[in-house]
Amino acid sequence: MFNQIVCADNVGLEAWAFEELQKHSKQPILRFDHDPQSKDELMERIQGADCVLVSWRTRIDDEVIAKSPAIRYIGMCCSLYDERSANVDIPAARARGIEVRGVRDYGDEGVAEFILSELIRLLKGLGPHQWQSEPIELQQRKLGIIGMGATGKILAHRASAFGMQVQYFSRSRKPDCEQAGYAYAPLHDLLQTSEIISMHLPRNTQLLGPEEFAALGHGKILVNTSLGAPFDAAAFREWVQASGNYAIFDADGAGEFKAELHRYPQIIYTAKVSGFTREARGRLSYKVLDNLTGYLSTNP
Repeated sequence: MFNQIVCADNVGLEAWAFEELQKHSKQPILRFDHDPQSKDELMERIQGADCVLVSWRTRIDDEVIAKSPAIRYIGMCCSLYDERSANVDIPAARARGIEVRGVRDYGDEGVAEFILSELIRLLKGLGPHQWQSEPIELQQRKLGIIGMGATGKILAHRASAFGMQVQYFSRSRKPDCEQAGYAYAPLHDLLQTSEIISMHLPRNTQLLGPEEFAALGHGKILVNTSLGAPFDAAAFREWVQASGNYAIFDADGAGEFKAELHRYPQIIYTAKVSGFTREARGRLSYKVLDNLTGYLSTNP
């Protein structure tokens, strides 16, 4: 059992999950429903806690870890793909004997639904924009998926059901995807031959620069629902202003562009996190709780 569990920000769990978590904390759980506005505020919140739960929005770096000696467990209430993309300094935590656990694959269905919904609206002119001179259908449109993890695979399956032609690029080949009929293509080939590009990459990844946007060309649609923008900002700004180009972002995918979206009418944006549905909240709650109880089973 922990002495004190602190939720450092709004971790997005269901009410029943907090009730279960309380069974593992001697002291009443401390919950904060808004993000800390500074590192000092974060350290004040978690001071004395031996278990900290945190969303992807709040960074726990080496300094925070060093000044919070009571911590022995950090539960990331968000996706953990690798250490480089994590908002927790995992090597610093490991060096101090702190366990860090995250989750995967809880909001992917909602993201895929959002992408297809926005594409349908844009292709058919159901909203303020219409991609081409007359409404067109999804079938036979060429979709290139960059990053073939859980979300990419779900999107590929759903898009294929609409009759879209799907190809993908990933750091490694995916034999199961190719067996399902999704062709692998080198990045530049994918950009040149796809009409629609959908990016699903870990945080802190930058894949598209000026050369890649040149290969992408004009009359295309770029979708990003990654955590942050995995492309060069200046090159994107130039590309999105060209005739016939559109970008689709959700709140996660907009990243640094949130403050300037009003400048670019060809960016389609929602302030909502597209994958955070009622169902996703439930999956997240179960996985966060499983991680914590699994840790306690070997570290009572």
